[in-house]
Amino acid sequence: MGNSGGHNNTLSIPPGKGPHEVGCTDLMVGHTVQGTFLRLYYPCQASENPHLPDWVPCREYFNGLADFMKMNRALSERIFNYLFGSCKIPAAWNASFKPDGKYPVIIFSHGLGAFRTLYSAICVELASQGFIVAAVEHRDESGSATFYFKENTEPGTKKHPSCDIAKPVSDNLEEVWMYYRPLKPGENEFPLRNKQVKQRADECIRALDLLFDINSGKSVENVLQCDFDLSTMENSMDLCRIAIMGHSFGGATVIESLCKDVKFKCGVALDTWMFPLDEEIFPGVKQPIFFINSEKFQWIGNIIRMKKLDSAIFPRKMITIKGTVHQSFPDFTFLTGNWIGRLMKLKGDIDPHIALDLSNKATLAFLQRHLNMDRDFNQWDPLIDGKDDNLIAGTNIVIPQSSI
Repeated sequence: MGNSGGHNNTLSIPPGKGPHEVGCTDLMVGHTVQGTFLRLYYPCQASENPHLPDWVPCREYFNGLADFMKMNRALSERIFNYLFGSCKIPAAWNASFKPDGKYPVIIFSHGLGAFRTLYSAICVELASQGFIVAAVEHRDESGSATFYFKENTEPGTKKHPSCDIAKPVSDNLEEVWMYYRPLKPGENEFPLRNKQVKQRADECIRALDLLFDINSGKSVENVLQCDFDLSTMENSMDLCRIAIMGHSFGGATVIESLCKDVKFKCGVALDTWMFPLDEEIFPGVKQPIFFINSEKFQWIGNIIRMKKLDSAIFPRKMITIKGTVHQSFPDFTFLTGNWIGRLMKLKGDIDPHIALDLSNKATLAFLQRHLNMDRDFNQWDPLIDGKDDNLIAGTNIVIPQSSI
């Protein structure tokens, strides 16, 4: 799974370690900006020579990343294409679903400037361990890029989509791209981020409602042309066992979603950015939360806000992975060599495989405990308490007594 241009071909997203092969597909329901758009990862039937989808679905996402990073689009598209253009996700595109009892469900929320495919290492691992994972693509202008469709009033003048996987079912739909919205000069950031986190939580809840429809056998119309038969997933989900997970802004989305919908039984918040949240909602969060932090990103004010969620009644856990940076959770950490990775703060001092493995195993142990699953993930229970040479129980941030 090499990169184009003779680039280092050992860089790839790690495949799942669980007992299931993993398939993935894209699902867009409702073609407008209010619709639901997600990448679905699921246990699939094994097949010979499965088709692996591109990690970055089309060039508009490179443009969005360039805008987010304040880089020139033309130049960065060439750089990104050279570095990541031929990277694949280790999941079989539109592979046949594997019925095997009822799978618990995870909704995943991406971070600021990201999109639905950038956390595929985590999502593939969870699907390989027997979860159905829906990675939502947020349309709150916090992602680097996303798209929806508008009805084209002049048939025959249709602009063709830039990537095969984005072709709409209907001929009269034309794609509309939405890019990251930077702060305006002098704009107060909190009202924007607070509005966005509320929209993100609503999008996660709508994604979950959609899975309920699929599970109940209701006919769900995918706006995108797709060979995957959603009806094969009927009655395959354990909808008493639902978790929500996210990174950074997605971690804030986890907390907002837990407050808004009790169908989420617990939340895993990766290196959460607490700023967008109203603290008034904290007492309304009654489900268990697991904070998994990087060593280099966190600061006193952010950790104090996490600690405000501490509860004598509801389990709250926190660990910190030594040697990690904020970007140790998205896939970039696997796809850049040490030099570029360190330069762009996409890599920490720890081997990214070790770091994400610890995060995933601790997550699985936490999910088994709070979704009451009958699996062997409890073998990793000590990780929840930070018992490993590469973990810190709680945080590495020293909080002054005066601020507690």
